[in-house]
Amino acid sequence: MKEVAIITGASGGIGYEIALLFAQKKIDILIVARNEKKLENIKSAIEQQYNITVFCVATDLATSEGFVAINNCVTSNNLSVNYLVNNAGFGDYGFFTERSMEKYSEMLGLNIISVTELTYYYAKQMIKNGKGRILNVASTAGIQPDPYFAVYGASKAYVISLTEAIHKEFENTRVTATVLSPGATKTKFMERADMSDAKLYESGVMSAKKVAQVGFDGMMRGSLHVIPGFKNKLLAFFSSIMPSSKLRLNIAAKVMGRNDQ
Repeated sequence: MKEVAIITGASGGIGYEIALLFAQKKIDILIVARNEKKLENIKSAIEQQYNITVFCVATDLATSEGFVAINNCVTSNNLSVNYLVNNAGFGDYGFFTERSMEKYSEMLGLNIISVTELTYYYAKQMIKNGKGRILNVASTAGIQPDPYFAVYGASKAYVISLTEAIHKEFENTRVTATVLSPGATKTKFMERADMSDAKLYESGVMSAKKVAQVGFDGMMRGSLHVIPGFKNKLLAFFSSIMPSSKLRLNIAAKVMGRNDQ
């Protein structure tokens, strides 16, 4: 069986950069995103430059068909999944009741259900094979409640909690689960989340390439939780030790507010 790494949300940003890191290690990859043309262009470029095999699955992981499409590719090509990177996800910024419930449902399907499903099925295979690495991409937004980013932050809190729990469960299996929690990162995430006027993105935005390297290295070490950037580590630390939940909320609201507030 051909060993591969699955990377979701691989058509740009952190997912694309992680795909390149696998390619540099001569590890075959299965890249997943909604845009088939982008995936095919990436496949062609990576195969030509790195001489590896790239499989493409164009699907919407927010739907029930997403996992089926990936698994069909895995089984039909007789692939063994040694690495899984659950990177696909999106946010939606604004006052909770002024945003779309339809978008919230889509977000939860992608950020929670898809991550759980892919992790469940491929972790089971990894444990059976006696080896594997899983990287679930969360966010510093998942470390505390986030006014104006409530549903996204809650979904990433789930990802953090799930990954930390199974990391412990997998201790004696030779399979590891790592959670990556980036802060503000220069990708198209901000545009899709309608965050162009959020204070959070005024300064200290990290590059997707740097975040990807931190996450990739952490996964390969089998680390539990990796947070890229000194400022993000500091914010996470103070959030974890702050005694007053009301104080945490006030600070988070200030950080997450709009520039005109």
